[in-house]
Amino acid sequence: MEKALKKGIWMTSQGIQAIKNAYNEETQKELSRYISFFPGIWDPSEMENRREDLRQTEVIFTTWGMFSLTEEEIRGYFPKLQAVFYGAGSVQYFARPFLKNGIRIYSAFAANAVPVAEYTTAQIILAGKGFYQASRLYKETGDFKKASAYSHSLSGNYGDTVGIIGAGTIGRMVIERLRSLHLKILVFDPFLPAEKAESMGVEICSLPALFSRSQVISNHLANNEQTKGMLDYSLFSAMRPYAVFINTGRGAQVVEKDLVRALEEEPGRTAVLDVTWPEPVEKGHAFYRLPNVILTPHIAGSQEMEVARMGSYMGEAFRSFLEGDSCPYEVTEAMLKTMA
Repeated sequence: MEKALKKGIWMTSQGIQAIKNAYNEETQKELSRYISFFPGIWDPSEMENRREDLRQTEVIFTTWGMFSLTEEEIRGYFPKLQAVFYGAGSVQYFARPFLKNGIRIYSAFAANAVPVAEYTTAQIILAGKGFYQASRLYKETGDFKKASAYSHSLSGNYGDTVGIIGAGTIGRMVIERLRSLHLKILVFDPFLPAEKAESMGVEICSLPALFSRSQVISNHLANNEQTKGMLDYSLFSAMRPYAVFINTGRGAQVVEKDLVRALEEEPGRTAVLDVTWPEPVEKGHAFYRLPNVILTPHIAGSQEMEVARMGSYMGEAFRSFLEGDSCPYEVTEAMLKTMA
């Protein structure tokens, strides 16, 4: 006898197109074998009128724009809810009240980590060649020798040192992708066991040592109160004269006025910033005028067709949930202390 279909619902404030982007036709077709979906809810104000549907809902599938609900609201609206499947990255802003109610949370953080790791690895390789400022100097001055001299002031991508701040999912993916380049990799991560670091082929070190020793520094810290403003002048001023700082983590972890000061004091340094705080950068900010700052509009994460990878991961997570198997995409309260 076949198992009864689970009762499910789509929920996101970003509308049905966001669901279609994250959960493509193939993933939705696969899920429909096991789930009977109620029509989606796209605004929290709709919840009261849909109370009967919600009271029967056993699983929620969502993506960016998931509603933030209180523990009391969750108990009132979702008495049968067993799990939330989040086809996106960080669940920090909504997960705790669900977990407090014994509802399991699954996130596609590992899927969203893939394009970030790919992007970061590409930036590290370019940084090692002095790409950013060599390109600017050549184009602005037409001076081939001057641009080439800047590039040759760096050591290149063999045998030099890269610093990775945070060895979570993204940081570890970056490290794995850098293996073939024969770089020395320094890692700052208080939660990384020594034996794990050894197996990864990296050296654990302090933040000051990482900044002073690394040619390229890439930030992948978890986003929480403890990490806000953690990267300040004492670190940025210790960077090598031609070092590059890459941030695809969170802008709030950087004291931006301190970074600006360090870049102004040593124009050979470069900052490649895919994230800032606030976002977008405020009008008149020094980041716009400094020639050694590269700004991109938060493009490292999943976009366009890459987004569908996240829904696919949540389809995989649902099957594990259904079979009672463990799943690497499940998020616990303990994990929220260290993850982005």
